[in-house]
Amino acid sequence: MEKILFTSESVAEGHPDKVCDKIADSILDCAIKQDSESRVACEVFATKNTIVIGGEITSKATIDFEKIVKDVLKDIGYDRQELGTDYHNVNIINLVNKQSLDISMGIKKDKLENQGAGDQGIMFGYASNESEGYMPLAISISHKLVRVATNLRKLGYFKGARPDMKSQVTIDYTDKNNIRVDTVLMSCSHDEDVDLEKFKQYIHDEIMVKVVKSFNLNTDFKYYINPTGKFVTCGPNGDTGLTGRKIIVDTYGGSANHGGGSFSGKDPTKVDRSGAYMARYIAKNLVAAGVCDRIQVQIAYGIGIAEPLSIGISTYHTSHYSDEKILEIIRKVFDARPGMIIKNFRLTNPSFKYSSISNYGHFGRPDLDLPWEKLDKVEEIKKILKQ
Repeated sequence: MEKILFTSESVAEGHPDKVCDKIADSILDCAIKQDSESRVACEVFATKNTIVIGGEITSKATIDFEKIVKDVLKDIGYDRQELGTDYHNVNIINLVNKQSLDISMGIKKDKLENQGAGDQGIMFGYASNESEGYMPLAISISHKLVRVATNLRKLGYFKGARPDMKSQVTIDYTDKNNIRVDTVLMSCSHDEDVDLEKFKQYIHDEIMVKVVKSFNLNTDFKYYINPTGKFVTCGPNGDTGLTGRKIIVDTYGGSANHGGGSFSGKDPTKVDRSGAYMARYIAKNLVAAGVCDRIQVQIAYGIGIAEPLSIGISTYHTSHYSDEKILEIIRKVFDARPGMIIKNFRLTNPSFKYSSISNYGHFGRPDLDLPWEKLDKVEEIKKILKQ
């Protein structure tokens, strides 16, 4: 019998693409903290010991780009010359421009509820009851593997580890009553003089096994660790990094569709970001209310237009109600206008840190209290279902 398998991957904050995402979101944090009306579309490129910042930013904020870049690199762990990327002497090129007046004209309105979308596009949200966080298992385990490995590295327990890491998890769904982990793969960069056997043993025993156990799943999975044999050249020194290149890692690990727009470096008027957060919020509350076991929500926007152009759903034949009933619930319970998403999720609150979600996924985060992860619409949905 052929196995029914599904695989997702994640990357740590030291991955070159994720270095760029964190820099971009740290710039966004700096802008919004000083000016909630900041318009930010920041792009970052990293190669070797050079960081290039581009995009469009219109803000009253004073942004020290050099300090932000150096602080991010230092926090991640790129702090030695032998890593090839070193915050002490990194070369920073600033090519930032201001936002187009044509775009800002369509966004700014007299009232928040009339605020138009910052761009056209389609956004997807997803939820499933297969895990405690209403997320697919493969991406949840993948995220936790690199998150735990990074924490152990920073605490000094993961000896010889460097910041760049990747994980990949394959789940076996052949027996729906006995879902299992089939394969776990991790690639972790390391110092030149590390004892590779001890290094790999630590990854298996202290990271792989313990993380999978925390999901109450089997630990007799197949595993691979640094299958090329060596991973010394890491981060931007080994591969160029770019903002927004890990969109599947940021979302659902391939379990759901993706509209194509990335999140990091964008202020919340960009519905690529805020619309995707809203779609997740809708999906999660619907599944938690027992409407279905699994759902994908699509929201479409037009630039300068407040109301979504369309909202669509797919329940993968797991729904206990008609599509018409579910769409009625969405219309009655959720306000998907960009201005109201920003208000209800407090996305321009100075205390909110976009940089905290630039790594390890924007959804299903057990380590963060995210507004779009709240289940505060469940009872309202249940009341409508009883009508």
